[in-house]
Amino acid sequence: MKSPFPGLDPFIEGCGLWEDFHGHLIEKIGETLTDHLPPKYVVRTGERSYVVLAEDDRRAEHSFKPDVSVLTGDPTAGETATAIAEPLAAPFSLRAYVEDEFRERFIEIRENDDRGQLVTCIEVLSPSNKKPNSPGWGLYQRKRQSLFMGHNAHLVEIDLLRGGQAMPIVDAWPDSPYRLLVARRQRMPYCQVWDVYFDRPLPVIPIPLLQPDPDGLLELQPLINAIYSRWRYRPSIDYSRPLIPPLPAEVLTWLKDTLAPTTTRS
Repeated sequence: MKSPFPGLDPFIEGCGLWEDFHGHLIEKIGETLTDHLPPKYVVRTGERSYVVLAEDDRRAEHSFKPDVSVLTGDPTAGETATAIAEPLAAPFSLRAYVEDEFRERFIEIRENDDRGQLVTCIEVLSPSNKKPNSPGWGLYQRKRQSLFMGHNAHLVEIDLLRGGQAMPIVDAWPDSPYRLLVARRQRMPYCQVWDVYFDRPLPVIPIPLLQPDPDGLLELQPLINAIYSRWRYRPSIDYSRPLIPPLPAEVLTWLKDTLAPTTTRS
């Protein structure tokens, strides 16, 4: 079942489908690039993970990146037996903290050799990346700045979220609901930016590679359409609910006309 929108369906963001959509889009981008890039390049997916510990269910107090190594063994090793004269009193069970683990996937294009030098990093932003003062914001900003300042790899940043804080940039972003950015390492601090709207297909964007190789091309709209249809999003979306964040008044008329052929729960 096709999406009623020529571009990105804005209802995906607020109806509980975003995490599913994000995962499928990462997979689709990786598959598409693998099929079309020259053999000298390889496409890999990476993952940022971090744990948030809170003293209650409402407010995160501490966050950290977990170790990549996990040690296993006999938990009783090294312990010595001690005689107990009397049974211990039964303890209470209380929570010391609330733990949430977050994982954020991204795509890397690397040279296809034994060194695997990073060429291009492709990021599809998550809500946590757009929430200032959150662990997801901080981790991504550090990575983003290292790519901007290090001049050692290209960055492709795909922001398909209306909510949250736009990524920091010196010049003003275009006044559009979504944004695409391509930062070439040899042209820093200047970036290419595309504005993205609901009422038109997403633009085809270049994927910079090593010189003198020509750019790859990433056509996002067919991937988004395929995800919407393949994973049957339409029955899960209530198009009668107001959008959050709300749309500008001038867009609401267009939205109403676009959704007119769509029943409340198709």
